[in-house]
Amino acid sequence: MQLRHLQGPADARAIVRINALAWRAAYDDLLPTDVLEQFDPDPPDEAVREYAARLRDDRDGIVLADADGAARGYSYFRWGDDTKSFVGPSEAGLKEIYVEPDYWGEGVGTALLERGLECLPPSIDRVRLEMLDGNDVGRRFYDARGFERTGSAEFEIAGEWYPTAIYALEV
Repeated sequence: MQLRHLQGPADARAIVRINALAWRAAYDDLLPTDVLEQFDPDPPDEAVREYAARLRDDRDGIVLADADGAARGYSYFRWGDDTKSFVGPSEAGLKEIYVEPDYWGEGVGTALLERGLECLPPSIDRVRLEMLDGNDVGRRFYDARGFERTGSAEFEIAGEWYPTAIYALEV
């Protein structure tokens, strides 16, 4: 497995694919089928170009994991002014970490988390994240890596509100 930073539009397409596949597997019991089907693993080129342009400024916080000739997972950390309201000034937000379901349990997620933590600025002392409450795959992953649940909130997906869990890790 090779870990590397975001390089361009092809990586944006890989992130969209990985995200869609992981959402469909991890949230199958939490979200309606019609919502999950909105996550297209092969979106139109224009949508990928727009997404790649948005990711460009966050390149330092995005790590991809390549295995078997393709990107199989990614992590996306953000810090500074462009994070969620529950992320403080000396904290980073783990916006996303997703791995293709066929690669779950292979160490890809752990490697992405560890590399992402290494890439954080020295001023960061804590990482926070929000995930859908009831996501047992995510809960087990974060619990095993020392994250602690610190709160709850709600997140809107396709016009519906879903409960979320907020986790933190001292770094």
